[in-house]
Amino acid sequence: MTTTSPVRVILVPGFWLGAWAWDDVLPLLRARGLDPVALTLPGLAPDDTDRGSVTLEDHARAIEDAIEAAPEGARVVLVAHSGAAIPATVALDRHVDRVGHVVWVDTAPVVDGFAMNPDVEGEGYPLSAQWDEEFENGSMAGLSEQQLANFRERAVPQPTGTMRDAARLTDGRRLDVPMTLVATALSAEDYRSYADQGAGFLAGLKEFRQLDMVDLPTGHWPMWSEPHKLAEIVAGVAGVAGVAGGRPA
Repeated sequence: MTTTSPVRVILVPGFWLGAWAWDDVLPLLRARGLDPVALTLPGLAPDDTDRGSVTLEDHARAIEDAIEAAPEGARVVLVAHSGAAIPATVALDRHVDRVGHVVWVDTAPVVDGFAMNPDVEGEGYPLSAQWDEEFENGSMAGLSEQQLANFRERAVPQPTGTMRDAARLTDGRRLDVPMTLVATALSAEDYRSYADQGAGFLAGLKEFRQLDMVDLPTGHWPMWSEPHKLAEIVAGVAGVAGVAGGRPA
C-alpha cells in the first residue's frame, strides 16, 4: 500500500559518482510505488572533459531542475549522499515550498557560507587522492571486492569548483523542512557528539528544527552495502505504509 498522491524521489550521489550509484536502490523504490529519479551532476559523467569550469551553482541548479521537473502535485523527497549535501542544501533553500522531506545519507545539511575545501587546487579531485588504507577499512565497510573494484573503475574526478565554492542560503524556512539523517559510517550519537564539538560540516544539525536520525550500521556507501534497508528508510519517510526504518512526514 502506498500513498495516494505521487511521490517523486530525487537521488543525488556524492563525490565521484553519477546516477549509476543508485542502480541497486532505484528498482526497490519503484517496487514500493514511488517515482525515483537519480541524477548525474555536471562534470561527473565519464565523458565530461571540462570539469574545471563546473561550480557549486551548477550542481545546485541541476538539483533545482529536478525538483522543478517533478509532476504537478507530486510530493518531492530529496535524498542526498555525502558531499552532495552542499548543493542539496542550496537547492532546498530555493525550493522550500516544493520539497516535502530530505534524507541525508551519511551526511548533514550545511550552513550559510560553508565550503568543503576552499583551498583545493586543480580542476578535478580524483578518488585516488582520498583512497588510502584508513579510507578503505573505514568508510568502505560492507562492500565486496567486486563493489570496490567497480567504484575504482567508474569513479570520476570531483570538479574542484564544487568543493571551493561556499553555500549561499537565504530562506530561513528551510530550517523547518522535515528531514531524516541516515547515520551509517558514524552513528547518530557520533553525529550529535561531533556537532556539539563544533565540526563545521555538521553545524547544520544545530540549526534544523525537524531533523530525525536513523542508525544504519554499515560503511559510507549504503546504496551498495545495504540497498534494501536504505530503500526501506526512504520509502518510510516518503509515506509508504508498513515500511520499517522511517516515519511518514
